[in-house]
Amino acid sequence: MTGAAAGREPPETPAIGAPVLPEQVRLRVVALAADTLGALKAEDVPPALRPFARFTPGKRARLAATPLAFALAGDAQFRLQVADRVRDGLPDLAAALDAGTPPAAADPFDVAAAAYLLRPAGWAQLVEAAAEAVRLDGAAAGDTRALESVARLQDQLAGTRTAAREEAKRLRGELAASRVEVRELRQRLREATEQTRRAEAAADELRDAAQGRRAQDIRAASLADAEQRRLRARLVEAEAALETARRTAREGRAVDDSRLRLLLDTVLDAAAGLRRELALRPVEVRPADTVEAVAPGPSGGAPERALADDDPVRLDHLVEVPQVHLLVDGYNVTKEGYGELPLESQRRRLVGGLAALSAQTKAEVTCVFDGADLDGPVPSSAARGVRVLFSPAGVTADELIRRLVRAEPQGRAVVVVSSDREVADGVRRAGARSVPSTALLRRLDRS
Repeated sequence: MTGAAAGREPPETPAIGAPVLPEQVRLRVVALAADTLGALKAEDVPPALRPFARFTPGKRARLAATPLAFALAGDAQFRLQVADRVRDGLPDLAAALDAGTPPAAADPFDVAAAAYLLRPAGWAQLVEAAAEAVRLDGAAAGDTRALESVARLQDQLAGTRTAAREEAKRLRGELAASRVEVRELRQRLREATEQTRRAEAAADELRDAAQGRRAQDIRAASLADAEQRRLRARLVEAEAALETARRTAREGRAVDDSRLRLLLDTVLDAAAGLRRELALRPVEVRPADTVEAVAPGPSGGAPERALADDDPVRLDHLVEVPQVHLLVDGYNVTKEGYGELPLESQRRRLVGGLAALSAQTKAEVTCVFDGADLDGPVPSSAARGVRVLFSPAGVTADELIRRLVRAEPQGRAVVVVSSDREVADGVRRAGARSVPSTALLRRLDRS
């Protein structure tokens, strides 16, 4: 509690007939009380306001407005503490109010709020003056709003009249157009009615014709059903006769097969018995070995026929070797044979030809394409009897062919088709035979 508030007794505050504070004055009084509440000691705070003492001034003024107003009206000591805060903060205004000469230039609401708290002589009149100022401001604002409303209504009325005249003019035009349209629609209705009558007459004629055609179709369908039943009966008879003939043929063939098998078994048993009876030794010397002649010396391999490297007959001899594996350097062959085609067309043409070659020779065929620079798998049409492979990333088709040759067991016949000299030399060192691409192209053209 401040010294000024503790050193004097609070004056009497009339409880009956006290002026009602205008809203603007009440807000200022509550704001001053909320600001003062935060500066009081804990024991000086009224009990009803202690829950709000720790709030910020703005939060106290917003949430504790009603308790603060009741405390100012009923607790004179708390009001005097707020009044001392006003005297310290607004000494000139407090001195003027104590002297009974409030400043004319001051805000009447601030003067009324200070007078309510300080309670100088005639403070009630100052509050009433503030309330009167509020009423006068409200009346003036109401008159201004009324005048603005009247002007706005007059403008709206003028606009409404103009719009009504334009709408009436538009409606008169639409009415005239509607009348013309009604006359046209009536004429069209008469024409449509006449067309409807003619169409109904034509429909009646078509209905009669359709009924006649339907009767003819029914008779034709009956005749067709009878013919179909007759043909079905004949088909059943023919199938029965065919089955009888097949059964007879099967029975006759079974007898012939039994006789042939019996004869063959008899011959085989006789040959086996003859071999056991003669007890002949295995053949060690052939008749040709008894003829005196000079045998040739050893050589690096069996002599071949005098055929050119690209002769397709040479390739035929190689693929006729039992269990031969034919490896084809795909793009080496296609670039030499039909390099003007797109890559997909080159692959499809070569794989199709290899499929035909595989079907003719029964050889195992693997076609290798270079796929080292591809971003993903290449779609390729499958062909029966041909294995299509693409080299993985970082590996060329030549290296993949050499890997395939090395993967084969020793002694198996492997033929590599490529005109690349490096590939041919590499596969020969690995034990495979090499054939130029032109030989395969000529062989495929011959097919």
